[in-house]
Amino acid sequence: MANANASKKWYSWYFDFNLLYRILIGLALGIILGLIFKDKILWIAPFGDLFVRLLKMIMMPVILSTLIVGASSISPATLGKVGVRILVLYLLTSAFAVSIGLGMGALFHPSAELSGFAEAAGKEAAAPSLAQTLLSIIPTSVAQGIVSETILAVIFFALIFGIGVSSIRSSANERLKAAGDALYVFFEGVAEVMMLIIKGIMQYAPFGVLALVAVVFATNGPRVIGALGVVTAACFVGYALHIIVVYCGLVKTYGGLPIGRYFRDAKDPFITAFVTRSSNGTLPVTMEAADNLGVPKNIYSFSLPLGATINMDGTAIYLGVCSTFIALSVWGHGFNVSQLGIIVVTATLASIGTAGVPGAGAIMLLLVLDSVGLPVTAGSAVAGAYAMILGIDALLDMGRTALNVTGDLSCTTIVASRMKQLDTAKWK
Repeated sequence: MANANASKKWYSWYFDFNLLYRILIGLALGIILGLIFKDKILWIAPFGDLFVRLLKMIMMPVILSTLIVGASSISPATLGKVGVRILVLYLLTSAFAVSIGLGMGALFHPSAELSGFAEAAGKEAAAPSLAQTLLSIIPTSVAQGIVSETILAVIFFALIFGIGVSSIRSSANERLKAAGDALYVFFEGVAEVMMLIIKGIMQYAPFGVLALVAVVFATNGPRVIGALGVVTAACFVGYALHIIVVYCGLVKTYGGLPIGRYFRDAKDPFITAFVTRSSNGTLPVTMEAADNLGVPKNIYSFSLPLGATINMDGTAIYLGVCSTFIALSVWGHGFNVSQLGIIVVTATLASIGTAGVPGAGAIMLLLVLDSVGLPVTAGSAVAGAYAMILGIDALLDMGRTALNVTGDLSCTTIVASRMKQLDTAKWK
């Protein structure tokens, strides 16, 4: 018995220690190991890849179950009110974010000499038309949409299915009502199981973060300075500006809520998203913060999973800064008014379609570049500049993911406040 207690005590300290602190320690150790050992530490990469694969594994079940539960837990009338408000806020903040990104690009004027990168391999992106983008939201096969991870198509189906469940749950027909309740209980159970799995995955997060960060710093090291350092600074200043001007402004003026009290709970999902680089992986922490802020479950269980997949303000800022960097590096000048307008529209739509998993913003950058006549083709100067961005993408992704999650929580809290459904007792 004594040996059993000693064994338990030996490993239990890890689980008893605050997860956020464990992740931050992993981040610090990853930076140190990467800078000291450089290419000798690259063997650790599979441990980081394992963490990313675990997060991707649960992405689709989380989106499906939580959105269906969220949509079916409110009456159709209430769902319409919540849905319209949250979507309008998500779209407006994303458009404002890409404008901030372009402004930061103009202010910091980041550019680089590309002679050493012109041979870098590129990936050509075909920018879809508006009609194609809209049609792709409606899946021809739900199963194919899930397998191929077509995020918007899966969201569309989950919302429609959830609305259907909500409708029959409100039916006067007892048979239909019982069927609706059974479906709701089933998907609620799936959602709870997925949250439990995510919590288990997050216990591995400190090791995954250590491996991911070590590889980033071992591979790039001093390359983060110079031109790429300017890009990084422009992005992070844009992230900070967006939090101060947009989120703080909306929470205070439109939501009528104290800023300090809001960030007391918002800091946990912010830090978690920063180190994990996954909006979906941070969902349990974000939901807990929303609950602590007094947001009803029937609102945050709908808006937060939706926001984790379509509300990407950090990605929008990243797209604005990085497209400016590539234009200045390739053309020697920035964009004209027409091109700026195209970038705002394209980046807003692209950020909506960005999956809440690490690194997806780099794919969206391909579409934005192509829309303004900067296609990424093999051996081109654009490919060289794009390759440079990919070299520091993990660092930029940390900040943009943290901003994305903060935006989800801010908009959700504001909507709950405006609809008079916020538990104000938790704000005292």
